[in-house]
Amino acid sequence: MHPDSLPETDNYRVACQQILEKDHSVFSIQWIILPSGSDHGLTSEMLLQLYLDYVRRFTLGIINSFKNDNGIEFRLTGSSVAIIRFSPPLSESTTKGEKTTLRISGGLLVQPKERDRGEFEFFVESVESGCRVALKLSGFYPFLLGSSRPLLWRKWLYRLTQAYIHKVVTIRFLAMIYRKYTGEKLKKGVIRIALRKGSNI
Repeated sequence: MHPDSLPETDNYRVACQQILEKDHSVFSIQWIILPSGSDHGLTSEMLLQLYLDYVRRFTLGIINSFKNDNGIEFRLTGSSVAIIRFSPPLSESTTKGEKTTLRISGGLLVQPKERDRGEFEFFVESVESGCRVALKLSGFYPFLLGSSRPLLWRKWLYRLTQAYIHKVVTIRFLAMIYRKYTGEKLKKGVIRIALRKGSNI
């Protein structure tokens, strides 16, 4: 489903869906609504940079982002090997605002045969109740799943490790964004949504 078609949600909670689709690629989306009247000036490029900074702080500096002519890489401190690699950011307008897209291009966390598939997108868009801030990961094939036909134990391994960490980081990041631009805290819990069909992770 196109992000412009996302439903309106409670302004005080994070909306979330994270699943394995039929082809066993990951679809993960989370968003918040910044209420009307907030003069935030937030752009999708700023949102991306705030996310990169937040990952470093959340992991206590264990994971850092590095930018070069080939794009952006996440690496463990002291290592030159990318755990995930993205092509250079591409920013463009949407019907309701703008988005910045990172296309996955490789790294240790990605299945070798699927290194040039998948996107991580950052949206800042106007909606009736304010400004929607969203992060969406799609078409991602994790190395932990092994293949497009993963065994059950691999699904559970991915669900309890990498999938859980991604969801927690993204939800806490959006809670930080909400607090930063409104001066208020989000309510606890998330709104679970169903945009696509698949198995929850």
